[in-house]
Amino acid sequence: MNTKEKYDLADLVVEHALKSGAQQVSVNIYENRSNNIEIRDQKIDSLKESNQSGLSINLYVDKKYSAHSTNRMKKEELFRFVDEAINLTRFLAEDEFRVLPDPELYYKGGGADLNLIDPKLDSIDAKTKIDLANQALNEAYKKDDRIISVSSYYSDNISNSVMVASNGFRGDSGNTRVSLTVTVSLKSLTGRPNDYWNENALFLDRLKTTGIGKKALERTVNKIDPRKITSGKYFVVVDNRVAGNLIFPIYGALQGSSLYQKQSFLIGKENKPIASELLTVYDDPLLQSGPGSRLFDDEGLSAVRRPIIEKGILKNYYIDNYYGRKLGMKLTSGSFSNVIFNTGTRSMDEIIGSLKKGVLITGFIGGNCNGTTGDFSYGIEGFFIQDGKIIHPVNEMNITGNMNQFWYSLAEVGNDINENSSIRIPSMMFENIDLSGI
Repeated sequence: MNTKEKYDLADLVVEHALKSGAQQVSVNIYENRSNNIEIRDQKIDSLKESNQSGLSINLYVDKKYSAHSTNRMKKEELFRFVDEAINLTRFLAEDEFRVLPDPELYYKGGGADLNLIDPKLDSIDAKTKIDLANQALNEAYKKDDRIISVSSYYSDNISNSVMVASNGFRGDSGNTRVSLTVTVSLKSLTGRPNDYWNENALFLDRLKTTGIGKKALERTVNKIDPRKITSGKYFVVVDNRVAGNLIFPIYGALQGSSLYQKQSFLIGKENKPIASELLTVYDDPLLQSGPGSRLFDDEGLSAVRRPIIEKGILKNYYIDNYYGRKLGMKLTSGSFSNVIFNTGTRSMDEIIGSLKKGVLITGFIGGNCNGTTGDFSYGIEGFFIQDGKIIHPVNEMNITGNMNQFWYSLAEVGNDINENSSIRIPSMMFENIDLSGI
């Protein structure tokens, strides 16, 4: 189904829903195509191709709201589906805040081309994809006598959709994604360490295809013979590949739903300091070829670059239409796009080289954060640092604290943005952080 055909079908469904008793309605029609290849020890373990299409609909009927989805795309079946959904909606409780957004806030069309689609990806043959996965795997395969297994994974995805709302919104979007991953498992006297390395991009010709297996093997070898360290307060450096785990509790606390339910440790903190002055974060949906770039969000709200935290001061929450109305707050968006961190001047290696004693965290294992209080505890793995050098791997340790104080401990941000992720976060160093043995 091409874009015009999606719009035509969406218009028909919206028209039918209004005639059948809905006061407002929004429809999204989407298609996804994906390929996934797994190679284990030079043998293809799985090869999957998937083509999916479907329709989702939001119904507003007599001050009542419901959301439904189906993959039955014939017009007659869709009309029956909508009629049943409207009848079911009438059994729900009224909610005066369930209405479509103000049309003035919608994306109106136009804007810059964000360059999110690789036009060549759909024509790449299976052999090329298998060869890429094999190439990545062979960088590690049989390169160490202690190897138990090496696996590589290739995946790509092409998605596109259109959205139509009964109060005027019309918009279409699409993107592509391709990734390569290698995982390595080793045998040692103290266990079976394993690790991985991943690269991904929107365009195949921008994907880093070399060094993936080599890096995965190196990371796994470095984890051999881990040890605990003495519990206490340490300088902690967090690798940019995992630093996003520490920002997720903040994102959760910034959600309108969390604020309304009194389950946010950031209630009432707008325009107040919540972190070190070194922390500046923007949400930028208009970044060229960004993993999270978009012209509008999933409600049709026009994409706008906004500060989230400026020099430690909270500037904006993530507020969708529903909770914006319930809370009487301005709408921003209920979801993040590209989360961009301001960077420092030194690399992670330079930061590590300046430490007398500390810990480099390269992974988080389990744990949780209390969204209401900000108290957190996570298992960690990484490396002990002494006199500016990595001494040995560390595991069976916990990092604990409270998010309301933790971010004031930020002592330095690196210059090494993780461009593979929509959370473009650098490595970070924190001081006086509690680490304890399990």
